Amino acid sequence: MDAETAEFVKSGFLDAVPFVRHLGIEFTDLDHGTASMRLTDQADHHNHVGGPHAGAMFTLAESASGAIIIGTFGDQLNRAVPFPTTAEISFLKVAMGDITAKATLGRSRDEIVAELDEGKRPVFPIEVELSTEDGTVTGKMTIIWTLKPNRK
Repeated sequence: MDAETAEFVKSGFLDAVPFVRHLGIEFTDLDHGTASMRLTDQADHHNHVGGPHAGAMFTLAESASGAIIIGTFGDQLNRAVPFPTTAEISFLKVAMGDITAKATLGRSRDEIVAELDEGKRPVFPIEVELSTEDGTVTGKMTIIWTLKPNRK
């Protein structure tokens, strides 16, 4: 994805999702099939042990997956509506400090668009890894998305 398109997607995403702006989540990287976002350490986000609240980490991970949807399938959104259908998150270690979510599309764009072209409703995973600044993986999330074709 070229830099101009990436900036357009980033600004559009942040404009469209006020809760992400409220938490101060920011993009660190965006390309077709991948997205990284960061939640900076803020006392207002802390849980009872001083790390980010589980809800804030869930929002971070889900947001990175949503950024993939917009960045990878933006040209398909005139004919299909994206929906997350399920999400499963595992908290592996106590997270402290800034947290980064790196999301990766679990199937190829071409395969997903081909299903849409056939009139099907593609279903696909996005895998997200949550980590601290030093690279320690503190959580993992799988979000299943679908592109629901518009009714004709």
